[in-house]
Amino acid sequence: MIDQEFLNIAFSPVNTVLSVLLILSVIYWLFTIITGLDIDVGLDADIDTDVNSPDGHFHVGDDASGWLQFLKFLNLDIVPITYFLTLSLLLTWLGSFYLESFFSFEIWISALMVIPIFFISILLTKLILKPLNPFFREINHKGEIPHDFLGRQGRMKSTIHGDKTGMLEVFVGKDPMILMVRSKDGEVINHGTTVYIVDEDREKRIYYVAEEIKF
Repeated sequence: MIDQEFLNIAFSPVNTVLSVLLILSVIYWLFTIITGLDIDVGLDADIDTDVNSPDGHFHVGDDASGWLQFLKFLNLDIVPITYFLTLSLLLTWLGSFYLESFFSFEIWISALMVIPIFFISILLTKLILKPLNPFFREINHKGEIPHDFLGRQGRMKSTIHGDKTGMLEVFVGKDPMILMVRSKDGEVINHGTTVYIVDEDREKRIYYVAEEIKF
């Protein structure tokens, strides 16, 4: 049984938002594990482009703005954003929780303390995930050029029709990748259907799929 004091601290005026966000994160990961549907979509931000990326990373050019360089400093061009945010949120929640457990600050002081705790947490997250960078680089497939996906077979992770964008799971070697796709002819393609990548929009990084390749 959950201790009442634990609940009082976890859902205090300062920690309630953090606790709710943490609960939502747990629900997200449970949903991802159970359904196999990874909705991790990041921002592709180079000097000339700002579009959704299918691999859930921030792609940052060397001449990008200071803010994007900061994201690169945090390794968000390598580490998927949902992994990073989930761990940062957990560390922030733990820091705030234990701060209230051992110290009796005014509410406004405790609320202000969440800000430095959050920044410390994202730095700790960078250090904790750093040993996994080689793994994340491998699944990132930055060397995979777009036309390499043409003709590949994959399995739909959502239902699409018309101009609706959905997700397709394809394998590059033994590694799964999630691509953003649309139906080539606008016809309905249901979740779980095996399809082929028949076309692409390089600017938007969207691929077009059909249930069979038409010659």
